Amino acid sequence: MALLITDDCINCDVCEPECPNEAIYMGAEIYEIDPNKCTECVGHFDEPQCQQVCPVSCIPFNPDWRETKEELLAKYQRLTAAKA
Repeated sequence: MALLITDDCINCDVCEPECPNEAIYMGAEIYEIDPNKCTECVGHFDEPQCQQVCPVSCIPFNPDWRETKEELLAKYQRLTAAKA
């Protein structure tokens, strides 16, 4: 499951640099997360880093984008291979 940023986002800019997959970007009004790049930090960290630093807790799991840990790990491997 990827993460998403809700309308409660205050655009504080702390989540974007924490994302190891560069999945977070500034949208039209608030930050957004590209679900094709979000691995919930699987392969990098034990917990999603954006959730850890968000001061308003506006980054829940996206119920419309369900993935298993195995699928997230496979996505992580694809993304890191593409960078190499």
